[in-house]
Formats: sequence, C-alpha cells, structure tokens
Amino acid sequence: MPREVRERQMLDAAAAAFARQGYQAASMDDIAEAAGVSKPLVYLYLKSKEDLFMACVRREVGALVAAVRQGTRERGLPADQQLWNGLTAFFTHTAARPDGVAVLYRARTQGEPFAREVAAMRVEVVTIVTTLLGQAAQDAGCDGELAEREVSGLAHALVGAAESLAEWANSRTGEHIEAPSAKETAATLMNFCWAGLENLMKGARWVPSVAPTPHGR
Repeated sequence: MPREVRERQMLDAAAAAFARQGYQAASMDDIAEAAGVSKPLVYLYLKSKEDLFMACVRREVGALVAAVRQGTRERGLPADQQLWNGLTAFFTHTAARPDGVAVLYRARTQGEPFAREVAAMRVEVVTIVTTLLGQAAQDAGCDGELAEREVSGLAHALVGAAESLAEWANSRTGEHIEAPSAKETAATLMNFCWAGLENLMKGARWVPSVAPTPHGR
C-alpha cells in the first residue's frame, strides 16, 4: 500500500481517537488497531504521539482554510452573497469532518505547540473575512474610520461565532432532533449578523440609551 494511503489511514484513526478521548487518554495501541497496522509502524511513520497529534492538527488546519478560501474565491458578488458562500463552505466542511472540528478544539485547549497552529489558522481565516468585510464597507461608501477601527473586530467576532456554531451543530448529531444542515447553520449566523452589518454599512449605528436618573434628574 502506498505510504500516503497508509498515513491517511493512521491520521483518520488518530483523529477519531483524539476527538473522542482527548490527547492524553488516546491510546497508540487503539489507534494502530483502528488503522489496521502495528504500533511500531505508527512510530516508524510518525515518530511519537505528539508528532501524530500535530500531524492531525495540521491536516485539519489546512483542510479548513482551503475550504474557506474555496468558498470565498468568487469576486464581484454582493457582500452578503460572498459571506453566505464562505459560511456555507465553512459549515459544509465542519459538518463533514466532525472529528476534525473536535481535534482543533482539543488542540486549542492542549497548550503549546498545538494551540499555536490553531491560532495561526484563525488569523488566516480572520484575514479572509476582514478582507471581505472591508471591501463590503468600501463598496457601501463607509469612511476609512469604520474600515480601520471596526471591520477587524467584526471579523474576529464573526469567526468566533462560526467556530462556536460549528461545535454546536456537530454536538447535535445523535440527538432525537435532526442536526441542522450546513446551509441552515449558515443561515442562522447570517440572520444573527447580517442585519446589523448591513445597517452599520449604511451608517446606522447602535448607541446606548441614556438611563433615567433617580427622580427624573
């Protein structure tokens, strides 16, 4: 069997084990058995448990970023359509690879060097979304202050919400109610964020109301 096929089997088995049990509890014996290989062969290919987990993390990072880039590659569309395409691609990917989503979550909480890989991925995805929102703000005639001060923060908030929603959607698998589709999950986030973004780009901003003072003062 070609090496790349064998390695893919090992990574698939490892991702499933790390997703279910976490880094510390996952057993190299169980991973080797699930992959249909001997434990010495796993060590021959991937050196150590740490290297195996890192290989899983990097594979999932690369696949998720590629999915988002693919979903947002078409330019010239209205801003809401570009965002919808990107979110649909993101949730389609995370729904198809629930073990990968879980591995990335485990990596964030496992500490260095794994958390660094996930942080770098998040920067890359945020950059994609920042560019998209920045262009939308520019097309809407927003001033430079909005683009520079708020677009980056909005992109971070949107990516964080998407990550949380992906974990929520995948956690519903196996419940009595049917898990939402990728498009349904994307629509949930669009309904949450786009009305506010659209109004913001039109210059309508939320401001806190002035609380009444005691005795009307």
